[in-house]
Amino acid sequence: MKKVVAEKYRDIDFSRAKRGAIVKPELGKTKISIRLDNLVLEYFRSLVEAAGGGNYQTLINDALLEYVHRRSTLDIVRQAVREELAPYGIARRSNQAPQPKHRTRR
Repeated sequence: MKKVVAEKYRDIDFSRAKRGAIVKPELGKTKISIRLDNLVLEYFRSLVEAAGGGNYQTLINDALLEYVHRRSTLDIVRQAVREELAPYGIARRSNQAPQPKHRTRR
């Protein structure tokens, strides 16, 4: 019978052990698992390598934060433009194709 590798640890008392991360995460950060395209990882890793060091995960986080801020700024500008144009009766444009006008029969 094959000997189990863990047998040398049988005398360790794990009754007061705690599950979970040993190092507490930074405040405002959450550890997750995410699947990214290889091209994305290669890109950010190459940026770190070209810079002579750093953390590619931080670069990905910064890029995502920049996207979030840019989108929220764009939404604020769009809302402000709508509010400014509303008194003039200028309708909001939609991305839909124009509807055909109805013809009346003679």
